[in-house]
Amino acid sequence: MADKVTFWFDTTCPFCWITSRWIKEVEKVRDIEVQWVPMSLSVLNDGRDLPADYLERMKSAWGPARVFAAVATDHADKLGDLYTAMGTRIHNDGRGATDGSYNEIIAEALEEVGLDAPLLEVADSTKWDDALRAFHQTAMDEVGDEVGTPVVKLGDTAFFGPVLTRIPRGEEAGELFDASFKLASYPHFFEIKRSRTESPEFN
Repeated sequence: MADKVTFWFDTTCPFCWITSRWIKEVEKVRDIEVQWVPMSLSVLNDGRDLPADYLERMKSAWGPARVFAAVATDHADKLGDLYTAMGTRIHNDGRGATDGSYNEIIAEALEEVGLDAPLLEVADSTKWDDALRAFHQTAMDEVGDEVGTPVVKLGDTAFFGPVLTRIPRGEEAGELFDASFKLASYPHFFEIKRSRTESPEFN
C-alpha cells in the first residue's frame, strides 16, 4: 500500500521548492501517493508588520497562489504539473516577478500544462481569495500558525518542513523519506530545528 503524502506549497518559496523536488525524487524510488495543496505566504503574512521589501514580495505572491486555488478546485489533476512548470521557471531559471507580477510566468506555465489561458485573469482578482484562505487553513489546522512553507503530512502527521538546501536524489531521497516517515509515526515527536548556514541550490 502506498504511503500517503500531503504537500502544501507556495510556488514562490525556494525552500518549499527544494522539498517538493525531494518528494518528486522519492516518487521514483518509493511507493507513495502525493496530494498537492496550495497554501500562501501572502495569506500567512497578511496584516503582519514586516520589512517593506518583503511586503512587496508578498504582494507579488498573491497572483500565483490565487491561480493555484482555482486550479486545485477545478483541475486538481493538473496541480502538481502546474507547480513544476511554474516553480522551474521561478527557481531553476531564476525568473522573479516582473513589475511586481508573476503573470508572464503564470501564462507560460498554464500553456505548458494545457490549462486555459483565462485562468491568468484569476491572478489579479480577489474572486478565489476565500478558496485560497480555506486551502491555506487546512495546513494551519494540521500544524498551527507559527510556520512557513512547506507543510508536509507524512501518513497521519504533518510538520512544517523538512527544510532542505539541496535536493536528495535517487536512493538517498528514499532513505531520507523512510527516516522522516518513521519519525512522523512516533506520536510524541514535534520538531527538530537549527539555524541555516547556507543558501538553497536547485541543481
